[in-house]
Amino acid sequence: MSNEVIIKSKELFYRGKNVEELKAMDTRECAKFLPSRSRRSVLRNFQAHENFVKRAETILKSGKKVRTHLRDLVIIPKMVGMAIGVYNGKTFNDVHINNKMIGHRLGEFSLSRGKVTHGKPGLGSTKSSSGDKK
Repeated sequence: MSNEVIIKSKELFYRGKNVEELKAMDTRECAKFLPSRSRRSVLRNFQAHENFVKRAETILKSGKKVRTHLRDLVIIPKMVGMAIGVYNGKTFNDVHINNKMIGHRLGEFSLSRGKVTHGKPGLGSTKSSSGDKK
């Protein structure tokens, strides 16, 4: 007897539907499974979402990275598995899209404000370090 371990790939679901089924759907059809605000955005701008997905697929086929300034673009199921560089005002941050990100916006995963790290207080920051010697 051999000790082979069979690993089944975990199926990805979003709101009761398989992600592969959602990818096969039209953008308007898969919008019905999104939260209300995201649904409204996708239904009003569905052409922009479809154009972005087509452009991203052609760029990925050529072997280049997809880069965009569209931080307000809602993540739809057709974008799952892509790696997209999202502009944060200074650089392009790589965002790897998975099934848990569906319905969110690209800008949520590319932070535009960095963490503040404070150093030591400088000269004149307190009354005792005013620099005046009498």
